[in-house]
Amino acid sequence: MRIVFFGTGDIALPSFRWLLDHYEVVALVTQPDKPAGRKLELTPPRIKVEAQGRGVEVFQPVKMRAPDAVARVQAYAADVIVVMAYGQILPKGVLDAARVACLNLHASILPRWRGAAPIQAAIEAGDATTGITVMYMDEGLDTGDMLLVRELRIGENETGGELHDRIGLEAAGAMAMSLALLERGDAPRIPQPAEGVTYAGKLTREHGELDFSAGRAAVHRRIRAMNPWPAAATKLGVLRLKVFAAYVSDERGEAGVVMPSSDGLWVGTGDGSVLITDLQLEGKKRMEAREFLRGHPIAPGAKLGV
Repeated sequence: MRIVFFGTGDIALPSFRWLLDHYEVVALVTQPDKPAGRKLELTPPRIKVEAQGRGVEVFQPVKMRAPDAVARVQAYAADVIVVMAYGQILPKGVLDAARVACLNLHASILPRWRGAAPIQAAIEAGDATTGITVMYMDEGLDTGDMLLVRELRIGENETGGELHDRIGLEAAGAMAMSLALLERGDAPRIPQPAEGVTYAGKLTREHGELDFSAGRAAVHRRIRAMNPWPAAATKLGVLRLKVFAAYVSDERGEAGVVMPSSDGLWVGTGDGSVLITDLQLEGKKRMEAREFLRGHPIAPGAKLGV
């Protein structure tokens, strides 16, 4: 089968690499190169570099809805279009361009956590499981019929970055099985349940703001979910701190009040406390909290947050 792959985020790399080894990938469609780093140098998505190294045509439309962009995708004459973490909504002309199916690899068990940030949403909500859904794409937001679902348990201390990588690997296997079912002609088409629909909007830096009055479990989940980006964050006076790792404790402390120790940075949450062990002062390198405290001693009773 002729495959056209749409993807930009690193989570799509395992699936794309698997396709390159097993199918005829006629093109990669990805987002335009973007400025990155302190020098804001124009940087390509990693998946583009992978495609160029394997001799695959790369197409980077600014707007996928543009008529010339749609026409170019249609000219690829794909049997199957596979989409994962592409970053633009596909118009009907693209959805209908595949002879057999246009599939999306979505990082949740639908219909829970439709939208752009399902991995972070699942961790922050305290879900015990998540997974990958292979879905027939339609014009709605992650509303298409399901072909295949694979479930994953979320680790007690698993971060958004760690779960991202695990789902990326799981997606490759789910996609491989889905393509085999399509080739055999017996791929199921299961409508999504009407109940249990939730949405996870696009992440912004503001989603990482910590509210220590929310309780130790909620604070811990947010720190895990937002690692590595946008990273949980708080303020110590005029200093802005990013927080990457913490542990929970039953030892009660006033919400936001700091209790420095040799173990790290204890912060009260009302119903308990969290021990922050890994943080970053804005503009500086990431470090252990113990190392930070040696250079920035904090008086007991100081308060984090606004």
